[in-house]
Amino acid sequence: MNKKTKVFATACFCVMTLQVSAQENNGTTLAGRNTGQPAYPQSTYRELSNPVAVNPQLWSKVNGTNVEWGSIDIRYKKEEPPVVTDGDMKELTAWRGERVNAQFVVWNKEALSHLTFEATDLISKKNKIAKENIGSGFVRYVMTDELNKDKNGGCSNRPDPTEWDSTLVADPIDHITKELALPPMNTQAGWICVRVPRDAAPGTYTGKVIVRNGNTLLNTLTLKVTVKNRTLPAVEDWKFHLDLWQNPYAVARYYQVKPWSKAHLDAMRPIMKMYQQAGGKVITTSIMHKPWNAQTYDYFESMITWIKKLDGTWTFDFAVFDKWVQFMMDLGVKKEIDCYSMVPWALSFRYFDQATNSMETIHMQPGDAVYEEIWTSLLKSFATHLKEKGWFDITHISMDERSIDVMLKTLKIIRHADPDFNISMAGNLHQELLDELNDYCIPIRLKFSKEAIEARRAKEKVTTFYTCCAEPYPNTFTFSPPAEAEWIGLYAAKANLDGYLRWAYNSWVPEPLLDSRFSKWAAGDTYLVYPGARTSIRFERLIAGIQDYEKIRILRDEFTKRGNKSALRKIENALKPMDELKLNVVPASTDVDRVKKVLNRF
Repeated sequence: MNKKTKVFATACFCVMTLQVSAQENNGTTLAGRNTGQPAYPQSTYRELSNPVAVNPQLWSKVNGTNVEWGSIDIRYKKEEPPVVTDGDMKELTAWRGERVNAQFVVWNKEALSHLTFEATDLISKKNKIAKENIGSGFVRYVMTDELNKDKNGGCSNRPDPTEWDSTLVADPIDHITKELALPPMNTQAGWICVRVPRDAAPGTYTGKVIVRNGNTLLNTLTLKVTVKNRTLPAVEDWKFHLDLWQNPYAVARYYQVKPWSKAHLDAMRPIMKMYQQAGGKVITTSIMHKPWNAQTYDYFESMITWIKKLDGTWTFDFAVFDKWVQFMMDLGVKKEIDCYSMVPWALSFRYFDQATNSMETIHMQPGDAVYEEIWTSLLKSFATHLKEKGWFDITHISMDERSIDVMLKTLKIIRHADPDFNISMAGNLHQELLDELNDYCIPIRLKFSKEAIEARRAKEKVTTFYTCCAEPYPNTFTFSPPAEAEWIGLYAAKANLDGYLRWAYNSWVPEPLLDSRFSKWAAGDTYLVYPGARTSIRFERLIAGIQDYEKIRILRDEFTKRGNKSALRKIENALKPMDELKLNVVPASTDVDRVKKVLNRF
């Protein structure tokens, strides 16, 4: 297989794509649709046809081609002319070290053959933010669906996508495709991400976004960024505990490379670097086969090889685990290693049996003597290995959504193997586990008490929340309102939590650039970023919310030390109305805009 590596040095997206020769066969979506192009596209691709027909009457009053600034709160429909109000001028406010976003929209009555755009430097007197600090990309369209019919969540079996509303939705931000051809009566957005250097001088910086069709100028938009005399920490110093579960096996399948080969690591590097640049703190590892059964299209293999020797004793090979962890640590993700799972969903465990010279499966559960024997042997060996590597203190034996009786049985085995093991869980709130778990994450619908949060923080324990398919709002489905992703960071600040967990960073469906629908949950539930190290509207807004959290943390500390109760009240009053149960009637953008206006005054 011929491989080419090409670097796209945009400061916002930190991207590098590995281009692999296209397969001969066309791709197929999970719904069985032939995509009409090579499987697993990486550099260029064609979106699926729009299932919603263009209504010429809606375009009857549109003249020629229009280009104006839009709103980052809107996923503009491809088939309809947009409603925009910002005209040719966009003004943003940023701290030094912050990345801020803007979206412009092109809508055309006639076909465009060569649509391109570029951003210039941003200038403030003798200072500038160089265009190398400005990331940009077309906002592409991917197939999506909807919430369950009762609108109460996205958890349901969806074997037949035709039963659900299927539409194209704006989400992937494609920095690789530099030129698009648009049919008549079409809407197309472009995304701008300005990363303000941490040493930028305060002031108002002005630049242009120039949009062309071939050699024809369509419009020149003005972008102003007011840089405050405040500075965000470097991303590695952000306190927000971001835990997005990574899936290296999805990358191996999509890029058609051997797992853990150099080509696999090269393909993963720009994708996982995006996670680190978002403030990712946790490395997701699988220490047994299929810890979540087959809940993702690409299931997780074990990163530890279990071996039953001829004499009946056990030994364990940690080579893959070591390679993956070291790879992620080299990228800068090094706060925590989470190891899943002692209690998998199927309660079946694979191992290599030297006596039969084959892979075998054993079914066991906490409380079984054989379970205790094997896991005690593994954990003791694992603890010794981790201590030799210097990783023991950051490693967690991790479970998710397990019952309290199972957790207590499992904890007993872990403590017997090594009482100093850290333990984490994402699941229901159990008072019995508040002192036991070093990293405890619960659904947004449940609430830690204020006392529990403070007690755990005093002991340097991590206390976070998660959303999944169960929450209609807020969420990060491909059809979710974009502001909901940013709302998540603000909610963490309001609830005084340490951060957020989402179960799937890149568990891609078969053709993630084209169709985000999955057979089990609402579209987009399984991934936030796209192949080719393409970011998304959802991911950029999630990062914006994390930056908001960091700002609030810094301002709270400053105002508390200065005794500025008035400023503290303004922040708390802005956060107070936030309520996930009201997001069906109060848009997340309302909450986000209110809080950001307050923060921008300081």
